[in-house]
Amino acid sequence: MDLIREILLRVNADPSLDGSRFDVFDPSDFPGHPQAELAYHIDLLFEAGFVKGLETLDAPAPAISRLTWEGHEFLGSISDPSVWEKVKQQVAGIPTVAVSVIWELAKAELKKKLKLSS
Repeated sequence: MDLIREILLRVNADPSLDGSRFDVFDPSDFPGHPQAELAYHIDLLFEAGFVKGLETLDAPAPAISRLTWEGHEFLGSISDPSVWEKVKQQVAGIPTVAVSVIWELAKAELKKKLKLSS
């Protein structure tokens, strides 16, 4: 999930990724992550509906053009580093956690931080 978050943060921070162009990320963009791992996680982002773009046969990974509304919503819940750390602590030791659960935990932590819940 850390790599998913890193990719989303990177796409969000790039003003040129507004749907008017495409970008293919490689390991130099995310040191320590091999191309196969990066491509897999980008595919997951497409499947979740968090990014738009295209999958090209001659590219090492799918090309991202922008975040979707859903991608912005999810990133809004996990972008704060303190919220993200608390979510990671809550799921520590659990081998697999669904994105929907991560999202709910992040929203709950964000609400606590904003004093919107007791």
